[in-house]
Amino acid sequence: MPEETSIDAIYNEWNRREFIAAGLAAGGSAVWPMSAMADESAGAPAAQPNLVFLYGEGHRWDCLSAVGHPILKTPNHDRIANEGARFENAFCTNALCAPARSAALTGMYSKSTGALGNENLDKPLDIPYFTDMLREAGYEIALVGKAHCRDGAKDRHWDYYFAFNDAVADYYQPKFIEGRGADLGPETTYDGYADDIAMDKAIAWLKEPRTKPFCLLFWPMTPHSPFYRARRHLDLYNGVSIPKPSTFDDDLKGWPGRSTPVIEAKNKIGTHVNPDGTRSLEELVKDYYAGLVAVDDMIGRLFSELESSGRMEQTAVVHTSDHGYFLGEFRMFDKRLMYEPSIRVPMMIRYPKLIKAGAVRKEMVLDIDIAPTLLELAGVRPRKEMQGQSILGLASGHSDPQWRKEWLYDYYEYPGYEDVRQHRGVRTETHKLLHFYTVNEWEMYDVASDPDERNNLYGKPEYAFLQSELTSALDRLFEQIPQRPGATRTEPAASF
Repeated sequence: MPEETSIDAIYNEWNRREFIAAGLAAGGSAVWPMSAMADESAGAPAAQPNLVFLYGEGHRWDCLSAVGHPILKTPNHDRIANEGARFENAFCTNALCAPARSAALTGMYSKSTGALGNENLDKPLDIPYFTDMLREAGYEIALVGKAHCRDGAKDRHWDYYFAFNDAVADYYQPKFIEGRGADLGPETTYDGYADDIAMDKAIAWLKEPRTKPFCLLFWPMTPHSPFYRARRHLDLYNGVSIPKPSTFDDDLKGWPGRSTPVIEAKNKIGTHVNPDGTRSLEELVKDYYAGLVAVDDMIGRLFSELESSGRMEQTAVVHTSDHGYFLGEFRMFDKRLMYEPSIRVPMMIRYPKLIKAGAVRKEMVLDIDIAPTLLELAGVRPRKEMQGQSILGLASGHSDPQWRKEWLYDYYEYPGYEDVRQHRGVRTETHKLLHFYTVNEWEMYDVASDPDERNNLYGKPEYAFLQSELTSALDRLFEQIPQRPGATRTEPAASF
């Protein structure tokens, strides 16, 4: 963290309007030339690219055919990876929809924004978003799809807004709010598959004449539970066998090595009736896959529009997800816990002017890196309060020996849906330590040699030194991140 950051002072002394104005003026929207974006023949900065930010919903890192998934086929997602750069080790810092989306928009941890869980969604967040800064730099901005963040981001100026602010909309008769600038209309019900309707609106906006570069945020809700399918995919995966994860039957073995909060959390398939519709492993996995195929269709439509209008090569495409998703590991569904299926996400960037096709990077990148990356693509200097780092240099093939080797995970929402207790942890390139601090229970894993996280090493004498090192790292990382006053817990939330 930069030494000059003083989040506490900012929140205590500035009101919302002053904070936004100061953030944009001091660290925000000045356009700065980047050598990586320079036209070498002319010696001048290249034009600002168009930007597309595709933000998946619960999309696991391994659910792409580009990484060798044995069942799922995602050719349009794969195109981003195959024609750009893919990060093998990308993570979210709080595996829950609303706080993750705030992290992506602000480049800051939940602890600093105060957006801890899925509560208080009717209250605006008094921190500049990267979209505010892009608009100051001359971009036209649209948010289309699932907002699910403070006030649904309706308090910001959007050149086009078509979104809803719940965890999930009715898949077949969704309600959206539509408008431009401060002129947002009433909530309106539409007939049709929700994200198909959203993509129709996004494409219609892209077709409008404009003289400025654009930034489109297309944020689908699919495949959020309860996983209703598009009509064209109702029979997809019929007869396909779904393999059972190696840890699916851990409950029958007495939950070896698991903490009490993990055992007691209400996120298990076949344990309780819930609105997620998680009645069986096969149903969950097939419906989840079908949802990702539907999103892949939509991305294909988007790319067709960009190509037909001649803007594909002038558009940088960034794809990631708010969090991952359990598909039967430890018999679990959903997210929240700091296990790999929950926190690990895809991260890909396609922009041929800067990024060579087929690049694969192993550095650990985070959701808080998204905002600085999009700003750098636009040539806009990030605010000093942002805690992430642009990954554009890595995507472009440059090495960075100072890149992060460890990072903090920080989850807050308890009690609430599924009752996953508060916990935080440190993840390094090879190991992970989790602390359920309200009950003082710990888990530690060697994720390099034990990727399924089956063997809890915490408390074993032969790992005492490693345990001490990770504990110190966790304390250090947590203390380094400024805490917004009052951002220590979250209220119960019924949303999922």
